[in-house]
Amino acid sequence: MKKIVTFGEIMLRLTPPGFQRFSQANHFDVVYGGGESNVAVSLANYGLPVEFVTRLPDNDIGECALMEMRKRNVGTQYILRGGERLGIYFLEMGAVARGSKVVYDRAHSGMASIQAGMADWDEVFKDAQWFHWTGITPAISQGAADATLEAIQAANKLGITVSTDLNYRKNLWKYGKKSSEVMPELVAGCDIILGNEEDAEKHFDIHPEGVDVTKGDTVEAEAYISVGRQLMKQFPKCKKAIITLRGSISASHNSWTGVLYNGERLFTAPTYQITHIVDRVGGGDSFMGGLIYGLVNYPDDDQKALNFAVAASCLKHTIYGDANLATLAEVENLMKGDSSGRVSR
Repeated sequence: MKKIVTFGEIMLRLTPPGFQRFSQANHFDVVYGGGESNVAVSLANYGLPVEFVTRLPDNDIGECALMEMRKRNVGTQYILRGGERLGIYFLEMGAVARGSKVVYDRAHSGMASIQAGMADWDEVFKDAQWFHWTGITPAISQGAADATLEAIQAANKLGITVSTDLNYRKNLWKYGKKSSEVMPELVAGCDIILGNEEDAEKHFDIHPEGVDVTKGDTVEAEAYISVGRQLMKQFPKCKKAIITLRGSISASHNSWTGVLYNGERLFTAPTYQITHIVDRVGGGDSFMGGLIYGLVNYPDDDQKALNFAVAASCLKHTIYGDANLATLAEVENLMKGDSSGRVSR
C-alpha cells in the first residue's frame, strides 16, 4: 500500500496532573503531540504506512519528540533538524462548567523558522497516495505557510490526494497576515476539506444557513449541507466536505457526530454522548485519522468512512494525551454498537 504523508509541528505538551489549575501545579505531565503528528499516529495505529514531516531542533528535547513518533511506528526519515527549540503548549484540563485552557509557547521553534525549499517534496512524495496538512501550520509563520503551499503544489503535480483540517486558531495568527489572506490559496489545492462551522466562518466567511450555532447543546446535521456546498463552490477541486459537530453540554459531557457532503448527497453519522471526557484535545485529529483510513479502505462507501471517523474520535475522548491510541478492533466494535466498556479478558 502506498504511504500517507502528514506535515506540521509536533510540540511538548505540559499539563498539570489531574484537573489542577496552572496555579496549583508544582509539576507537569509530559506529552508530545500536534495536529498532523496526531493524525500520523492514528494512521500508523491502524496499520497504514505513514511518514510525518516536520522540523525539530537538534537537541535532546527534539530527540524525545522524534522517539515518540518512532515508538508509534510513524516514519521519520524526512524529518528536518534545525531551529532553536521545540514548541511548547501548556494545557489546563477543564471539568464540568470550567473549560480547558491552552497557553502557547512556540515562537522561534524549528517549525516556526522553516522555509520553503528546505524539504525535498519530490523525494518525500515517492510512493505516496495522500498528503495531509492543517490550518495550524500556516498560522505559525510566513515560512511555514510558504512551505505548506510548496508541499500542496508538489502533491497536486504528482496527482496525490490532498486533505486539510481547517483548524482555525486565533491565538496563532500573529505574524501580520490574516487567515483569510493565506488559507484560500492553500485550500484551493485540496480534495478533502474537514472543519467545523467556526473554521469555515473565520477563514472564508462561510456560515451555515438556517441554524444558530451559538444556541443549545445539540446540532442539526442537515443544516450544515450549505457549508459543504459553499466550500465546494469556492474550492472546485474539493470532492468531499466534512463537518464535525460537537454539542458542548459541559467540559465533561459532549455530544459528537459528523456529516459528509460529496457534492450529491449528505451523509450523517450516529451521534455519541460522551459523558465522562478524559481528554478532548486531539478529538478533531482522531476524526481526521479515522476519516483518511475510512476513505482509503472504503473508497466506495462514504457512509462507512464517516462512521469510522466518528467512532474513532469518540474513543479518543477516553484516552489521555494528544493522540488516539484506540485499536482498529475497538473502533470497529464501537461501529457495530458495542459501547458497553466491559472488561476484555
